[in-house]
Amino acid sequence: MKEVLPNALNQVAEYFKVLSEVSRLQVLSCLSTGSKNVTQIITETGLGQANVSKHLKILTQAGIVKRTPEGVSVIYEIVDPTLFQLCDLVCGRLQVRLEEQTKQLEKLKI
Repeated sequence: MKEVLPNALNQVAEYFKVLSEVSRLQVLSCLSTGSKNVTQIITETGLGQANVSKHLKILTQAGIVKRTPEGVSVIYEIVDPTLFQLCDLVCGRLQVRLEEQTKQLEKLKI
């Protein structure tokens, strides 16, 4: 990242801002199993219709999700599935940190 221009870093920061909202991560997780319409996303996530629509708009504007009109419905899908590799890396790192913290707490109990 040393060679990355500040403007490019700004775009990276914006990408992570989009991913920094729990409801958007829920929507993305829902879409990880395939394309869905808003009703299916609402059912699977338990989020409200206005909330889902707002987050889908943000994800679409960021180029993370694409929307395809299909009859009276709109189908949403992930544009780049490598997004989930990034999420797996973060989750893996968080798991390691949690395990380390648990070991430290166990040592304090002794």
